[in-house]
Amino acid sequence: MRIAVGSDHAGFDLKQAVARHLEEAGHVVVDLGTGSPDVSVDYPTFGLAVGRAVASGEVDRGVCVCGTGIGIGIAANKVEGVRAALVHDVTTAGLARRHNDANVVCLGGRTTGPAVALDAVDTFFSTAYEGGRHQRRIDEISDYERSGPASPAGAGDHERQPATP
Repeated sequence: MRIAVGSDHAGFDLKQAVARHLEEAGHVVVDLGTGSPDVSVDYPTFGLAVGRAVASGEVDRGVCVCGTGIGIGIAANKVEGVRAALVHDVTTAGLARRHNDANVVCLGGRTTGPAVALDAVDTFFSTAYEGGRHQRRIDEISDYERSGPASPAGAGDHERQPATP
């Protein structure tokens, strides 16, 4: 699998550890920066770069790391077709793939230890999307992305429909 990785300065060390781990597992890693923990940089630059690489098909999936994983994930999610998920452990990593078909995993370099992060990444890249009942929700997000700021047809219908387990 081809995987883009990107981080700001706060996520640099964890990004490097994840990149090495992925390469050792046989993946092709495309490092989109940053190149140093010593210079303060803006996380949107790297979240958007990873998002664009995933959305364009240049890579299959992505990994984003900043101090908390929150900001870089918000940036990546601004790219149409990206479903970036902040994960904290194997449980959230697995659910991000199974239920949300996430294609970018986001981690916090200041909040998640390397051992937990590597286990989460392994889970993320080895877990398949379940589809089924979850696809309707993914489609709703995709429809909204394509329609822009206007509400897509059927938006809000979930409030009138019975919940599907």
